[in-house]
Amino acid sequence: MQLVQRIVFVFFASVLALGGCQLNTGVKVIKMGHAQVVSHPVHQAMVFLGERLEEKSGGKLKVKVYPNQQLGTERELIELLQIGSVGMTKVSAASLEAFSPEISVLGLPYLFRDDAHISQVLQGEIGKELLLSTEKFWLRGLCFYDAGKRSFYSKTKPIETPADLEGLKIRVQESKMAINMIRGMGGSPTPVSYGELYTALQQGIVDAAENNPPSFYNSRHYEVCGYYAIDEHTAIPDVVLVSSEVWNDLNKEEQRWLQEAADESAVYQTKLWKEAVEEALREVQKAGVKISYPSKEPFLEKVAGVYAQVFQEQKQLEALVQRIQQTTK
Repeated sequence: MQLVQRIVFVFFASVLALGGCQLNTGVKVIKMGHAQVVSHPVHQAMVFLGERLEEKSGGKLKVKVYPNQQLGTERELIELLQIGSVGMTKVSAASLEAFSPEISVLGLPYLFRDDAHISQVLQGEIGKELLLSTEKFWLRGLCFYDAGKRSFYSKTKPIETPADLEGLKIRVQESKMAINMIRGMGGSPTPVSYGELYTALQQGIVDAAENNPPSFYNSRHYEVCGYYAIDEHTAIPDVVLVSSEVWNDLNKEEQRWLQEAADESAVYQTKLWKEAVEEALREVQKAGVKISYPSKEPFLEKVAGVYAQVFQEQKQLEALVQRIQQTTK
């Protein structure tokens, strides 16, 4: 659906509540769109965010959540936020690379040591800087959501080493970092929108893809791909965004309520995420998917050139990577 059609849908979906406007009752309603199904931890966390916001504001500020790409794809939602037609969304950090070179660092393969390191970086000073790095494009980051670690799933054979990627068309996000990573590993990167991926796998437009366990399960891609190799090559978080137009329309107290609700929803989402990963792996295995845990060393060796290329093209990222690598408690 074209962006103009999306804008028309957004308008008629709620004539009285645009991106975030005050109704005659004095209540402000912020529309929040995303691409996931209602059973996904992201949707549940957004609903929780709305509940906490309503409680904190005494009902003066509310969030209405639209799942399943009702208001548009990730790219369309970003554009709608920029013009204030939608108030909030959640996107992969990879989708923000065009707006913030700094945030593209999160797409580097094997950037983090472990889960503790991820938390230290994203919840610390570096995380705050990255969240605000898109403000000049009318997109304000409120918090990060856990999007787990991305691994390969495939149709015809398991991906146990980089050599198994050769000759395969691998679906990637529309991200230069992701494209360079797959190319560096030996595969053929093929950008496909998330909503079109099931059909692309079915029809052989792509041979494989990569994502976290809950997304692999909830998208039902396991019905097409019988192999899941947990190599955990990236840990790209999601970013909860608010339109700067909507944010600037809120008073200081309302901004504080929204930020606090977002932060609390991130804690809740992390808990839901861990449960969802366990459930997803259990269910896809039950459905017949063969899960493997290949050695990460061969993949690490292959992506060394990706780092060199990134530092050559974006010198400022080298210092940022060093700060991330040096981050400890």
